Amino acid sequence: MGKTSVQTSAAPAAIGPYSQAIRATVKELLYTSGQIGLDPATGAMVSGGVEAEARQVMANLAAVLSAGGASFETVLKSTIFLVDMNDFSLVNTVYAGHFPGTPPARSTVAVAALPKGARVEIEVVAAVG
Repeated sequence: MGKTSVQTSAAPAAIGPYSQAIRATVKELLYTSGQIGLDPATGAMVSGGVEAEARQVMANLAAVLSAGGASFETVLKSTIFLVDMNDFSLVNTVYAGHFPGTPPARSTVAVAALPKGARVEIEVVAAVG
């Protein structure tokens, strides 16, 4: 897979761990469903606040990506859903740790509520192979 970050000064610069756009040459794509902070062993939401939820979300995404033949390195686009935009910085810090190289394109959206009382949900699109 070829993956290149697209950057232009004609649009606002990224204000976090994401690219303005990602250009990729791929044969297959993997679309994940949104993941929330459910512990797969218990089916219950993890405790410890939004940071703990974000860590579990990323662990859940890692498992789904691996099962689908992808990884965080091949993620092209992500969408983060937050119940409270005041949690943006905390979630952003956890999220950034999973994309040390070229970060994917990303959107962050405030929502009224998420399943199971979750505070954060993340879905991704990744290249396979």
